[in-house]
Order: sequence, then C-alpha cells, then structure tokens
Amino acid sequence: MHAARFTVAYWCVLLAVLMPIVCAMLAKKGSFRMASDNHDPRRWLAAQTGWRARANAAQANSYEVLPFFIGAVIIAHQLGAAQTPLDMLAMAFVLLRILYVAMYVGDLPMARSLIWAAGFAVNLGIFFLGYR
Repeated sequence: MHAARFTVAYWCVLLAVLMPIVCAMLAKKGSFRMASDNHDPRRWLAAQTGWRARANAAQANSYEVLPFFIGAVIIAHQLGAAQTPLDMLAMAFVLLRILYVAMYVGDLPMARSLIWAAGFAVNLGIFFLGYR
C-alpha cells in the first residue's frame, strides 16, 4: 500500500491560499473598524485609496492566480514530476507572490509586472514539469 505524503509543494499551495487573507488584513490594518465597517466591508474597501487600495488589489490578484497554481501543482504530482524540482518551483512561486504583494503595496508598478510575469513563467514550469 502506498502512503501519501504532504509535499513541500502542497504546503506552498496552503501558503498561496492564505496570501489573499494576509493582503486583506494589510488593507484593513489600523483603519478598519469591526463594529461599523464590517457591516459592508466591500464598500469600505472600495472607498480606500493609496496603499490600502493597492493591498486590496493585491488581494484580488492573489485570488486570481490561485486556480492555475493549485492546478499546476496537482497536475505535476499526477504526472509524476520529480519532487525536488516541483518543490523548488512551488517555493519560488510563493516567494515571487510575496514580492509581488510588496511591490504592489509599495507602488512599484514596473517591478510588480516583471515579478508577476516571472511568477507566471514559474507556474508554467510547474505545469509542464511532469510532461513526457
């Protein structure tokens, strides 16, 4: 009987899933009032400007990239991709996403776009890693 194990790549999926929540917390940090703003948090977020608005946009983008990343990791596992390269690419993707959020919140659009493109390329690498 084969025992399944939780790989580093799967832990990276969990980190990527948590990233939008961290972005939302960042956008709300210090200004969001649970008693009043939580009645309509989307309206509150829509009214934000500056770094708070960019943190909210980073949250949305973090949700947008999740399906491809999760799918790529699962497909690579199912195709029998070598585990070490898969784990390394998954960690690179998470690191790039952290940098992406930092560039977004820090209002560095060119760096943000380059990091997004690098993350997409890494995701393609994960997707095709098990291809034979």
